[in-house]
Amino acid sequence: MLQDEPATLRADPARNAPETKTPEPWAEPLATALLVLADGTVLEGFGIGHEGVADGEVCFNTAMTGYQEILTDPSYAGQIVTFTFPHIGNVGTNDEDLESLDQAPASGVRGAVIASAVTKPSNWRSSSHLDGWLKARGIVGITGIDTRALTALIRDHGMPNAVIANDPQGRFDREALKARAAALAPMEGLDLVPPVTSREPSAWTQTVWAVKGGYGSRVAGEGLKVVAIDYGVKRNILRLLAEAGCDVTVVPATTTADEIMAMKPDGVFLSNGPGDPAATGQYAVPVIRQLLDSHVPTFGICLGHQLMGLALGGRTVKMGQGHHGANHPVKDHTTGKVEIVSMNHGFAVDPKSLPETAVETHVSLFDGSNCGLSLTDRPAFSVQHHPEASPGPRDSHYLFERFVRLMRENKPERARSGG
Repeated sequence: MLQDEPATLRADPARNAPETKTPEPWAEPLATALLVLADGTVLEGFGIGHEGVADGEVCFNTAMTGYQEILTDPSYAGQIVTFTFPHIGNVGTNDEDLESLDQAPASGVRGAVIASAVTKPSNWRSSSHLDGWLKARGIVGITGIDTRALTALIRDHGMPNAVIANDPQGRFDREALKARAAALAPMEGLDLVPPVTSREPSAWTQTVWAVKGGYGSRVAGEGLKVVAIDYGVKRNILRLLAEAGCDVTVVPATTTADEIMAMKPDGVFLSNGPGDPAATGQYAVPVIRQLLDSHVPTFGICLGHQLMGLALGGRTVKMGQGHHGANHPVKDHTTGKVEIVSMNHGFAVDPKSLPETAVETHVSLFDGSNCGLSLTDRPAFSVQHHPEASPGPRDSHYLFERFVRLMRENKPERARSGG
């Protein structure tokens, strides 16, 4: 239980209620959305986005910008995101700031919890209001929530399961919603990669965005060959690989090691993704072990980092509140520098479970948890944070350059000779 007695928390009508919901100044606005936690706590607010019901694990994200990237990050599949920054939606949405390759609803979050009512977009890049954009993507949203109180609850008691419901008429079967929330399976043991991974191999050539000209493109066939295993990869990771001079081929999460090696890659990238790494590891770990044993240079991010840890014989542990935000300090032991990074993970690698050949390279300065490793006997390394998300803004871009150097230093003789 998250508290002794289930409670109903009401929104602030003066600040958040739509004008159409308050015909009289003394009338109490009708709650058109609910967030029902697994312990029976009910949070009342106002609906936005898709009308319907969704469920998932509730986490909080402390980033002040990038809500569209967060809402399309496949790593959030199976979760309801609470934004601690109150003004979400104020710059609208556009067709460029998407992170998922697959734009189906399953490729992002299940729900969004927002403090303030969404205002009219105010940005030259905006092409649509957040409300309509959420509707189009099937994401259920709720505004008018005391997100500070909800964040404190998650911080103190962990990330609860919940159901989020949106009905403009305010018609809710509260007991049924409570029962549904209480019956949800925990995140432990859930493999959430299948709905978000690529369906077939594809080439990626897009490079990073510029104010003048938008996204660039590179000519394929002239760079290092990188096979990116898609466990829920973010677009900007692929852009930075391409920007670094890589010919990137994205493959589904279930691609075998033999199929990958048949592509004669100079390097393999293990992507981010959602769910319990131990569950995904049932089919991913044997593949990664074979790749590591082949000594092909390997680089992992987020879930890819956790899967590499598992492939080395380590273990992963569920975190209480996880790391979700763009203000996390991480120290790189190899350089001695502290980076401000973006993170999005609810599991962590236990460094004590790793073999001696795995050296801890990065550590969180918030809680001391492992944020990176490098192998001494094979050309491979990984990080828990997202170097492509650029909150620093470019504190961690050197990791892509490190991967390129690793591939060049270990480039097979057949590639050097043009074979």
